[in-house]
Amino acid sequence: MVQTDITSLIVDAIVNAANSSLLGGGGVDGAIHKAGGPAILEECKKIGGCKTGQAVITTGGCLPAKYVIHTVGPVWQGGSYQEDQLLLSCYLNALAIALEKQLNSIAFPSISTGVYGFPQARAVNLISPALVQYCREQSKPEKIILVAFGEYIYSLYIKTFKEIQ
Repeated sequence: MVQTDITSLIVDAIVNAANSSLLGGGGVDGAIHKAGGPAILEECKKIGGCKTGQAVITTGGCLPAKYVIHTVGPVWQGGSYQEDQLLLSCYLNALAIALEKQLNSIAFPSISTGVYGFPQARAVNLISPALVQYCREQSKPEKIILVAFGEYIYSLYIKTFKEIQ
């Protein structure tokens, strides 16, 4: 767990909390497209979009990361529209791509907890046990980094993972 700008990390892949068009947006998505340059956007145009909960991979462009795994998180609508399952799918589908590509390191932002409004504590409590279980069952990627942009989400990660272990 780190508190930093995800675009600065030297890893095999960073995960982009993308919108369904994959054509860039605000927050993490906008930062990744800006830092990564036009190569990412060109590949995203060829892919043609992505459904909520799914994931696709592109080059990392000018980023230190080799790849960007784009996933579309759910917009929070009160919890009655499969938001939990869709959020878990984002993480697990990104990890499935990393496993398929035999990537050793992957960094995740806190998907859907910004403008999409997913409650931060709920997201951390949901994904943390799933990631621990994934790590126990799979040998790749060897390093999973949870990236917090702010202090609050970082403190949630620290607290939750201490409780799990």
